[in-house]
Amino acid sequence: MRMEKGNIFSFIHTMELLNNRLLIYWNQMFPKNISISQILVLAELWEKGPRKQSDLATRLGFTPGAMTNIANKLIEAGVAERISDEKDRRIVYLAINQSGEDLLLEAMKMGQKMYLQLFQQLTKEEHKVLNSVYGKLLSFLEKQK
Repeated sequence: MRMEKGNIFSFIHTMELLNNRLLIYWNQMFPKNISISQILVLAELWEKGPRKQSDLATRLGFTPGAMTNIANKLIEAGVAERISDEKDRRIVYLAINQSGEDLLLEAMKMGQKMYLQLFQQLTKEEHKVLNSVYGKLLSFLEKQK
């Protein structure tokens, strides 16, 4: 069987290339040493308050091991902390601190700038179509779990 252009492997490869380029672009634009995954966790903590790591992992689609690694890096960077539940000391939450909020706000400003630069390459209609297509594909894949 011959591989044709437009097959699933070509599509996945293109998506991987785009994702890799976006990560490189982000790292060039934002001089702080923080990953997109760490920013997503900080944003979740900022919006919803302290959370158990297991809840964060489920909500953001990370494995428990990856979530532990992300949490440890955030704590080492001094932008988050673990706090014990006052009623049950066995329960530990991850919380964003003031340094984390400052870093997150800085990242959000840079992210907005990057978003505008990137999506200026598309018309409003192309942007809507892209968002719709990604939403449909993600919805389909979520149902396959």
